[in-house]
Amino acid sequence: MDKKSARKKHKELRTNLTEQQIEDASLKIANNCLQLPIWEHTNYHIFLPIEKHHEVDTNYLLHILHGKDKTIIVSKSDFKTMEMKHYLLQENTALKVSKFGIPEPVSGIKIHPKVIDVVFVPLLAFDTKGNRIGYGKGFYDRFLSQCNKNALFVGLSFFEADAIFETEETDIPLHHVATPKKGYSFS
Repeated sequence: MDKKSARKKHKELRTNLTEQQIEDASLKIANNCLQLPIWEHTNYHIFLPIEKHHEVDTNYLLHILHGKDKTIIVSKSDFKTMEMKHYLLQENTALKVSKFGIPEPVSGIKIHPKVIDVVFVPLLAFDTKGNRIGYGKGFYDRFLSQCNKNALFVGLSFFEADAIFETEETDIPLHHVATPKKGYSFS
């Protein structure tokens, strides 16, 4: 399946999810993340969901990360440079929803991508080889390429793996994906 078709298909599928379905599926995704071999690390990057896009609610994962005493990092997107800056998420970190609907830190302690061990990655779809399709702006591919070579990339998806997608040289594959039904691991 080509990326454009897969992106359109999965945006429509996500749009049709009710708030209750999103909440239930997000909890199952968080629970399936617990089964993945990713918990021996320290520094975890997590996305904060864009509610209007019906993204996975990562609050359940935030509770898990806090309970496991992990360092949590969130990002702020710069749509002029198409880059993300990363900040330590602390109890006193003020968040503001951007004009794009993204909850982001107002300020804080900057974190370099090289120190991040695990990245929870938003996506619209993924395939059986761990390739992902996002919104098409390349923010996460640029970010993941800046991480250290041992960092783990974990996609969070409401839907199961799709047919194999076409890939581009700049695409960064995922190591794992958690869905409401199970966790996937790719080599």
